[in-house]
Amino acid sequence: MTKKRQDAWTEEEDLLLAETVLRHVREGSTQLNAFEEVGDKLNRTSAACGFRWNAVVRQQYEESLQMAKKFRKQRQRALGNKHALRKRPLYTPPVPSLEELGMEPLEVQTNEYEHVETSHLTLDHVIAFLHSLKQSYIGQETALVENKQLKLELEQLQQQYKQLEQQFTKLQKENEELREDYGTMARIINRARQIEISEDEFRAPIFKMDRNGNLEKIEKIAE
Repeated sequence: MTKKRQDAWTEEEDLLLAETVLRHVREGSTQLNAFEEVGDKLNRTSAACGFRWNAVVRQQYEESLQMAKKFRKQRQRALGNKHALRKRPLYTPPVPSLEELGMEPLEVQTNEYEHVETSHLTLDHVIAFLHSLKQSYIGQETALVENKQLKLELEQLQQQYKQLEQQFTKLQKENEELREDYGTMARIINRARQIEISEDEFRAPIFKMDRNGNLEKIEKIAE
């Protein structure tokens, strides 16, 4: 959970900060733990709480702080040196849930050996469990390898499809060009035929004069 910045401190917040720090020091904890606890309660960062304590609040509670340290030393002597060297964490920060982090809970696969009581656990159970765990691991590795292989095959098929698509586009363009050339050639041939027929139809007849002075039409000689 992201903590929003808050600049203004109230008297109640300063009092809570002072009481928490003094309690942690008095009972053998650290000021850092106190800052963490106050930060979670006030929705502030531990750094902001530490800065507020050292810059403002501590000056007002310096005498109480010295008394808390003195009480801690007396308490440590009473409990013994071994116990005194170990500082008990008086505050455990709350752990956010998976829902607050926007994550889904993981599905845990169960097996037949999960509910075996410890008192009835035998070497055979352990071996069988390790064997099932190994098989599960091998299955995961196999799935990863197959998934990788399928991805490679998919990439190859996509490349082949792209090449075939380019070839098809090229052939389609060439086919259109051939159709245009054929159409142009057909129009030229038809035009030439029409011109030839027109010349034959409108060719002027040929005449010659016979002995009597009459004009005689000469039949067109086939070429």
